[in-house]
Amino acid sequence: MTMKTPNWIVTAATAAPDYTIRLTFADGKQGIYDAHPLLKKPLFAKLNNLPFFLNAKAEDGTVIWDDDLDIAPEHLYECSKPL
Repeated sequence: MTMKTPNWIVTAATAAPDYTIRLTFADGKQGIYDAHPLLKKPLFAKLNNLPFFLNAKAEDGTVIWDDDLDIAPEHLYECSKPL
């Protein structure tokens, strides 16, 4: 028996200079995630460096920047504004 892919799995991500990320999810939903609230959190301090932020990519079902920094895909799904 195969498991269904969760809707919130990120299949594509493109970061923009205005600190938003355009996302595509496994269920076909597309949205824009505003990363501004993350910039105030110590855990995400590296995102304040715009060139670093723009390196966001979809990998392993979520958005990642490096081995230490990613965002929960469920959060991205719930908090992105539909396109």
